[in-house]
Amino acid sequence: MSFDWPGLMRAGLIGLRLKPAEFWALTPAELRLMLGEGALPTLGRARLDEMLARYPDAGGPAMTDPKGE
Repeated sequence: MSFDWPGLMRAGLIGLRLKPAEFWALTPAELRLMLGEGALPTLGRARLDEMLARYPDAGGPAMTDPKGE
């Protein structure tokens, strides 16, 4: 993913009047919201299942019930 850093910096520092530290502390999603572009779509169950099938947790620790069941 590439970003238009000059454009984003102009929008944040000049348009929104953020201080540099405030700008760099934001996530891309937070900056989008502040610029009025709306929130990112939520992750639904169908998309989550698709991602789990495509990118399985191979070789990692097994997910267990916190109660040990």
